[in-house]
Amino acid sequence: MNLDPSSPVVWLPLAGALLGLACLWGALRSARRRRLVDGLPTSKTTGVFIGLVEVKGTVEAERPLTSHLAGVRCVHFAWSVEERWSRLVTETVTDNKGNSRTQVRQESGWTTVASGGEQTPFYLRDDCGVVQVRPEGAQIEAPAVFDETCGRGSALYYAKGPAHAVADSDHQRRFTESALGVDTAVYVMGQARERADLVAAEIARDAEAPLFLISHRHEHQISGGFAVSFWLLLSLGLIVCSVGVGFGLSPFWRTSGQTWIPFALGAAGYGVMTLAAWVWSVFNSLVDLRNRVDRAWSHVDVQLKRRFDLLPRLEAVVKGLSAHERSLQEGVAALRAERAATPPGVAGPDFHALGGRMMALAEAYPELKANGAYLALQRELIDTEQRIALARGYFNEIATHHNTKREVIPERFVAALGRFPPRALSAAGDFERAPVTVSLAG
Repeated sequence: MNLDPSSPVVWLPLAGALLGLACLWGALRSARRRRLVDGLPTSKTTGVFIGLVEVKGTVEAERPLTSHLAGVRCVHFAWSVEERWSRLVTETVTDNKGNSRTQVRQESGWTTVASGGEQTPFYLRDDCGVVQVRPEGAQIEAPAVFDETCGRGSALYYAKGPAHAVADSDHQRRFTESALGVDTAVYVMGQARERADLVAAEIARDAEAPLFLISHRHEHQISGGFAVSFWLLLSLGLIVCSVGVGFGLSPFWRTSGQTWIPFALGAAGYGVMTLAAWVWSVFNSLVDLRNRVDRAWSHVDVQLKRRFDLLPRLEAVVKGLSAHERSLQEGVAALRAERAATPPGVAGPDFHALGGRMMALAEAYPELKANGAYLALQRELIDTEQRIALARGYFNEIATHHNTKREVIPERFVAALGRFPPRALSAAGDFERAPVTVSLAG
């Protein structure tokens, strides 16, 4: 048996295994991204917190760009100009009998002769508000807004393309452009952080984030694209690995006539690698999901802290409205006990919603509405209550997904091995279901 380094027995199995592993890694990467798209709850813009978020809405911009070819108002555009060429190639070929002959064939293709693009920060608007998005470094999927092929007789040929021509040019150019136009519906997944210019969140590139995507496609289309990529790469890896190992090791089984055995061994080895990689990937995704559930609950605490920080302003209003001091002081005392909420399923203090109480006070005593400080305070508290509600809703969404993933087959077997307990949901207490009553009697 020839076992020198040039022998297929040496390098074919190794090459097949390495290429199979590369395809498997790509498949797992696509699967992870699909799980992120499917598992991350969609946040409202007013509920965007620090961390990985998913939002949907329409594009808005204070100073939109104008695309190069189509001239549309947009926040991102990319264009290119390709020129067609063709030439005759003369070559000498030798057949299997050693006879040489000369033949002429034609080659043709397209060469990019010019390209460019631009992007600018924009706002994503939904039914709750807006959040700023900085698209630098994002994977952007924008719809096509321009596609035209023309010759030198067209004004477009030189107006938007270079004056020089490529070698062997056919003097045909193809102009294409894609753009995210103003008012376009988009899907954004990325890392949220605090803005540098004001107290608000923005979505921007983060080297640690698993995905930063801005797309005009719907969420189910994005998820489906990752699923197709997963199965294609997984199948390609199986073929490459089994064929490489099979052809490389087939000389060992040639004498017995069972040349199918090395191909089966290659497929079986790839299957074992896939199973091990799948368990590793699912376990890591469950750990990541568990940590995101914990982070979602911490967001509730952050909003409660924000509400608690408004108490000094409330106290100042109370001092100026002595006739209603008792009732408002009751609200202050209730809030002081709510520096932090107890996670669901754990015994401890819970928090009350103050928005209804403040609204009832304003309706029962119209003179309160004339006080500017009270009006500002009321707006802040109502906004805070909404943020708390969004944070609780986000927590329940991610906790529900966590509980579902640990129960469905086959993920439940990995969850059992890793001992991932279910997470209790945040529910309204009896005090939050009861009607708001206000009494200003002395």
